[in-house]
Amino acid sequence: MSESVFVKLLEHNNWANNQIIQACHGLSNEQLDAEPQSATMGSIRRTLIHLVAAQQGYLSLLTLPVEARSRVQIQFSELGESARRSGEGLLALVREMSDEYLEAQLHTTDGYLVEPWVVLVQVINHATEHREQIKNMLSALGLTPPEIDGWDYGFSTKALIPRGT
Repeated sequence: MSESVFVKLLEHNNWANNQIIQACHGLSNEQLDAEPQSATMGSIRRTLIHLVAAQQGYLSLLTLPVEARSRVQIQFSELGESARRSGEGLLALVREMSDEYLEAQLHTTDGYLVEPWVVLVQVINHATEHREQIKNMLSALGLTPPEIDGWDYGFSTKALIPRGT
């Protein structure tokens, strides 16, 4: 049986998050904290921390009752490990979930009911938007950002192969 599309999307998301974190790992504090000269809000550091904290929050929304959820505080030095743990947690969840779970309703901490599939779409969309913002900030610093779109992931995983090879 083939893996679900959600699994493949989250595998790409985890890979791309790791690539962008690694690309920013060697930046100086000045580069990490530079305020962008564009419509992007926040520095590279703040955007990376927000991206990873949000992913942990989405995993909590999908797996914990409202009263067990807490606000996530992440240190910059913990980004890679935090992204890895929450990414693996999301992958484990989608590998085991049923169609009935996707249609259930979860309670948000701000008074909404939401179906789990909406949260999973937000996981992907939110991370993609912020990775692109970080890539733009890296370019503005004169650095070459990593190539992390779906095509790049396809090449990386050998799911996209030039014909004749």
